[in-house]
Amino acid sequence: MKSGKEAARIAKKIFSATVVDGKVDVEAFRKVVAKLADEKPRGYLNLIQAYWKLIRLEIEKNSAVVESAAELDAGTKDGVVADLKKRYGDQVEASFSVNPDLIGGMRIRVGSDVWDGSVKNRLERLNDKFA
Repeated sequence: MKSGKEAARIAKKIFSATVVDGKVDVEAFRKVVAKLADEKPRGYLNLIQAYWKLIRLEIEKNSAVVESAAELDAGTKDGVVADLKKRYGDQVEASFSVNPDLIGGMRIRVGSDVWDGSVKNRLERLNDKFA
């Protein structure tokens, strides 16, 4: 069985061939997984697991989740998307949702980065200072 380190090293090589212009090439991804599933090389489950982790992180890195307390108008959405593309590149895609629990403002998550400008977050931080 391949070690976890060896599987991760091979998965990185396969991953670099799968990502084109900062986006995961879905067809290449399918071919890689199908080939691994058909041939079942020694330690292929560790390899698939390491490869999937890299793919998942890449997808998360290129996906922005924007939550706001109220529905945003088209101009505001366009401005947020433009700012995200300036910071993360043109491959970033944003999805917008309404979360009334935020009370006001918005929260943006891209991969592991989170910007929370919501009223709820500000009230919680204020409460922590006086608690």
